[in-house]
Amino acid sequence: MNSLSNRVAPEGLTPVTDIDLHALTEVKTEMDAFLSVYLTTNIKDARTFVDGRLKAIGKALPENLKNAFAQTLDLIEPAIASAAIKGERGRMILASAPSDFLHVYRVGVELEPLVVWDSSPFLLPLVRLRKDYEDYGLLLIDSQEFRLFLVRSQVAVEKEKQSIDLMNKHKKGGWSQMRFNRLRRGAIKSFLAQAVEDLKSLDIQEIKGLVVAGPGEAKGQLVELLPASWKSKVLGVLDVSMQTSSSDLVKLGNEVAGSERSREKELAEKLREAVLKGRPAAYGVAEVGEALLQGRVNVLLLHNSFTLPQMICKVCHFHGEGESCPTCGGQMQSLSLEELYQQAESTGAEVALIEDDAFLESIGGIGAILRY
Repeated sequence: MNSLSNRVAPEGLTPVTDIDLHALTEVKTEMDAFLSVYLTTNIKDARTFVDGRLKAIGKALPENLKNAFAQTLDLIEPAIASAAIKGERGRMILASAPSDFLHVYRVGVELEPLVVWDSSPFLLPLVRLRKDYEDYGLLLIDSQEFRLFLVRSQVAVEKEKQSIDLMNKHKKGGWSQMRFNRLRRGAIKSFLAQAVEDLKSLDIQEIKGLVVAGPGEAKGQLVELLPASWKSKVLGVLDVSMQTSSSDLVKLGNEVAGSERSREKELAEKLREAVLKGRPAAYGVAEVGEALLQGRVNVLLLHNSFTLPQMICKVCHFHGEGESCPTCGGQMQSLSLEELYQQAESTGAEVALIEDDAFLESIGGIGAILRY
């Protein structure tokens, strides 16, 4: 067990990007004694599904694990039975009574109901959520007001708000229209520069990008003022009213941020080129598994329809068939996407889940861009 806190149950909603995915991949038990439960907030329907899965798991378990399973059920019962809080649309429960481990996360996004009993937390749904719900910035701006939001798991958190009163900022008496217009343009430019400065309250390395929204020309002028590092992070520009509600802004922003799939397409194309041109790459379960074990994988690419038919040795991680490992004699167990993901995480490799790429599907749905 690693140094991650054994008991975590925040009172409010938890953005999926706040969950320490890397630390959770290192949490393991010596035997199969870990229960992972993913729920919707329709408690009645979710409870029916969960009870059915738990009953099936209990029947399938060997005698030496039944006590650990029963104790873990007692541990998670309050977390399953508790009522949903405001804004909660899903709940993740990761628990192991023998390890005194219980993590409960209430999230503002929909979850597919799932119950898994294994030797470690089942994190693949969380991996997919992190991919779909990356944090991004949203700036709503016109020539007199701006509001800066950080959108986290479909919830907009307001970070900054500024405005100027152009009509009362300068007295027009005795001034020419030309001079007034010049001073007005100067005030707007200063205001936009302040908006650019306030963007620094967002960590550019920790967000997917920035959506700029608002009426008129101010949003375009702001984008032109952005430094190159921020300009490259602009996901899109939306023409909307300053009175647009934060919930509607998030819906519109999600459409822009969610349609940005260029990173995945770029990685899939890089893998194709590497395979065709003989650059460091691997494909197929056995070849990629060996490269992961050697720490040579830079990016692991998995097709969204990929499944694993093979087995893995608990001792040396050899991939193959049979009950005993032909390499070291260790016990073989079913190979899972979760195991591949954990191997990638432990060596610092990026994991990319690719949707509908014909080349990746043609080579078995799994490939890797290698470091060497």
